[in-house]
This record gives sequence, C-alpha cells and structure tokens, in this order.
Amino acid sequence: MNDFSELEGELKKLRPVQPSAELRSRVGSALANSEEGTAKVIRPEQFRINWLGLGLGLAAAATFLIFARVDFHPNDKTKQTIASATPLLQQKAAALPNYQATGLTQVVYSKRDEGLVFPPSAEGPSRRVRTAKRETLQWRDRQSGAQLAVSYPTEEVTLIPVSGQ
Repeated sequence: MNDFSELEGELKKLRPVQPSAELRSRVGSALANSEEGTAKVIRPEQFRINWLGLGLGLAAAATFLIFARVDFHPNDKTKQTIASATPLLQQKAAALPNYQATGLTQVVYSKRDEGLVFPPSAEGPSRRVRTAKRETLQWRDRQSGAQLAVSYPTEEVTLIPVSGQ
C-alpha cells in the first residue's frame, strides 16, 4: 500500500498549476475589448459561384444532349418496307405442274446489327441488320401423294433509316 501513496503523491505534483492573476487580467481585457479581437480572426472564404463556368457547363451539356439524341427504334414514319428477294410460294410452285405447294418454313439462325452505314442514295444514316435463315419449301404430288422438300440457306440485309431528333 505504500507504493500507492507514493504514486498518488507524484500524480498530485503533475496537476496543472492555477493561472496567475496577470494572465487572467489580460484574457479578461481582451474579451472586453472584442472589437480589437475580431480583426485578427481568420475567416474562411465565403462560398462563391462561378456563374460563367456554370453557364458554359450547362450550355455544353444541353448541346451534347440535343446532338446525341438519336432514335434507334424505327416507328411507322421511318420504317422502310423492304422487298423480299424470295418469291411467293405459289410462284415457286408454278414450275412443277402436278405438284401442289403445301408449306414454307423459315428458321432464323442469327440476326446481327452491323451498326450505322451511310448509303449514297439515302438522306441520312441507316442501321444495317443482317439476318441468316434457312427456308424449306414443301410440295405434294396431286396424283401419287409423293412429297418433295427443298431446303436452302438465305441471307437478308435490311437497312433501317435512323432519325435524329
């Protein structure tokens, strides 16, 4: 227990000393004379808006949005009807006089969007879509009932006009 009393004595020596009367009078006079003290207070710069920079930034953003607004989804006005390269089923079956056309099957294997192109005859850019498919034509002989089927690959390229708004 003797050790604790020595430790307590050392801790009492480490306590802060009471301020002197002279220090108290100087702090009191400085507080009373507050007009003199405000000149030495450091204040952060007030929040300032650079109106020119803000205006130019908004104008640039608006210009970008106007020019970047391109409609890639065709609507009824911009959708172009493409003539099919494959003739109708009855026209193909006309070469076989005893056979009757019974079916045409088209299976799409891939459809790729190849991006924007600028055709020479068009007014603006168009989106090129390439479609690969397999067509199967079926005929049936009217007299014997024999069936004939022909299958071949086809590839179709469609140009869809793109309108900028």
